[in-house]
Amino acid sequence: MKKYFRDYLFLFLLAGAIVALDQWTKYLVRETLPFQAIWSPWPWLTPYARIVHWKNTGAAFGIFQGFGDVFTVLAIVVSIAILYYFPQVPRRDWTLRLAMGMQLGGAIGNLIDRLVFGSVTDFISVGNFAVFNVADASISIGVAILVLGMLAKEREGYLEEQQRLGNEGAPQPPGENENLSKMGELPASKSPLTEEAKGE
Repeated sequence: MKKYFRDYLFLFLLAGAIVALDQWTKYLVRETLPFQAIWSPWPWLTPYARIVHWKNTGAAFGIFQGFGDVFTVLAIVVSIAILYYFPQVPRRDWTLRLAMGMQLGGAIGNLIDRLVFGSVTDFISVGNFAVFNVADASISIGVAILVLGMLAKEREGYLEEQQRLGNEGAPQPPGENENLSKMGELPASKSPLTEEAKGE
């Protein structure tokens, strides 16, 4: 029980911090900017990055518009799956644990919007890229960490396998046991013990 408590404490603290930041920033946008209004601290920055009040009824980054109900169910399923499998992930596999925490926080952040408002509030606009929010960014970063962690583990396993094969193929110096066995294999006529017995 203590192990589960520590595991879930890490998960809930990480996911909770992401949800809090996500909901707080969305609240500020909804309260200060009219729908589709744009804000930027400096005019020269507006063509490159700005804050825009936008609504999204699809998935992250505005794809699959109109499928909000589908992604609501999907977010619930993903959240339950993460809660179930998280304690089974070894603590040394910190990349997977971090990725799962970020994905849970992002999924819950957007899920709250769908259940309360019927759509997700997006506000971060960079260049010509789709408008997104903190929850979307958290999910994407979590996926990136997961992929990088898998690649790192695969490389580590490959290097360990190469080292093992190299150790197996390297010539071994003769040890004490091997020398003793060679002495035991000497012909009786050349054995020092045999010569001493003959002299007696």
